[in-house]
Amino acid sequence: MLIERIYDEDLAQASYLIGCQAKGEALVVDPRRDIAVYQSLAAANGMKIVAVTETHIHADFLSGTRELAAATGATAYVSGEGGTDWQYGFEAERLNDNDEITLGNITVKALHTPGHTPEHLCFLITDGAFADTPGYLLSGDFVFSGDLGRPDLLDEAAGGVDTRFAGAKQLFASLLEKFLTLPDHVQVHPGHGAGSACGKALGAIPSSTVGYERLYSWWGPYLAANDEEGFVNELLDGQPDAHAYFGRMKRENRQGPAVMGERAPLEELQTADVALGLAADTVTFVDTRSNAEVHEGTVTGSLNIPAGKSTASFGSWVVNPETDNNPLVLLAPNQASAQEMRDHLVRVGIDTVAGYVTSIEGLPASTPKLIQPEELDGFDAAMVLDVRNRTEHTDGHIPGSHQLSGGRVMWNLNELPTGGTIVSYCQSGVRNSVAASALRRAGYDVVELDGSYAAWAAWQQARESVSSN
Repeated sequence: MLIERIYDEDLAQASYLIGCQAKGEALVVDPRRDIAVYQSLAAANGMKIVAVTETHIHADFLSGTRELAAATGATAYVSGEGGTDWQYGFEAERLNDNDEITLGNITVKALHTPGHTPEHLCFLITDGAFADTPGYLLSGDFVFSGDLGRPDLLDEAAGGVDTRFAGAKQLFASLLEKFLTLPDHVQVHPGHGAGSACGKALGAIPSSTVGYERLYSWWGPYLAANDEEGFVNELLDGQPDAHAYFGRMKRENRQGPAVMGERAPLEELQTADVALGLAADTVTFVDTRSNAEVHEGTVTGSLNIPAGKSTASFGSWVVNPETDNNPLVLLAPNQASAQEMRDHLVRVGIDTVAGYVTSIEGLPASTPKLIQPEELDGFDAAMVLDVRNRTEHTDGHIPGSHQLSGGRVMWNLNELPTGGTIVSYCQSGVRNSVAASALRRAGYDVVELDGSYAAWAAWQQARESVSSN
């Protein structure tokens, strides 16, 4: 048997390829939409992808189940659990509790584990060539290394009202009735790692065991004492902000993401053509450089979505495909880099990229306004905006600042002043540059706090040190 973990650092998301080497058949669980990695992995191991499935209706990325099934001819399977409100809207085989998928000697059993979402499934794997009992669990967003999938996302991002309490109780029952009935040696392979917003304390370790989580997770003592109330209170306390785009992901994943098919290579665009498009507002420019480089000068009206491990995350903060009709023009050093950025963007349903340019020379330019920490006290700001998570804001913030996390800003413009200047900050300046670029494009007068909260806190500490002396 082969188990391969394919990890997306951008979204802290894990998908898995399970393969029977004897029969040459493979199953992919929780794939993303840029599917070449799964096809290459299967080919390298002499396998054919015959089945594809997912643990639940995802909120943080757009599923590649339909994409991979269409490309390979594999059978698509989705959860049939959760009741009528949680049924998928596209054609696929339904899996219910204890249903099985067979790959040669391998048996993959679906376990209904509601809590994070009502329809959630885990997959219990038995390698029949070596044992007649299960050895592995793909736990999806149910059990992570050191944490559990949060049950409040339906309230935070999908329009639910107080569903978190019922979800938390379902998680308690799922742990008691499903997870803790498994042997301690069963290896646990979760759907997310550290950095995901699907939990509040996810570990970076890629896998665990039932026994380890039973003994050392924060929730273990509550289950051992059968303390449901204490468990619910601890689970719901201190969860991070949910990004606003999660609601769109839920809707699209339930309905069935559009199948892209084979995509043409991105073209390098002529600067003159891009300039015309910008003047007519028929394209949106994406400056993919760091915030430090952007602060030296950028394209007027551009969005700052830094290339690298957070392209999808930041892209989803500032581009809403349901309302933003302009195709994107990416700044990239070459075609390969541009196409890699496009792959990240399609993971969150941002599919329309017109092409790329390799330089901003010849395009309309402007320089984002900055303010130094020592200038803030005397500055006439209509609002000081903290775009960090609420947990960060609680730990320490600039007095009088308004907290609205970067992933929610563009969906909550009603919280911002209609006139005057907004001074914005995050922790170091990266997230702030992303959010500020979108606000400027939307017509707000935004000044970024240079160095953000870290610089302000250091200046404040130095000032207090001088005063005490």
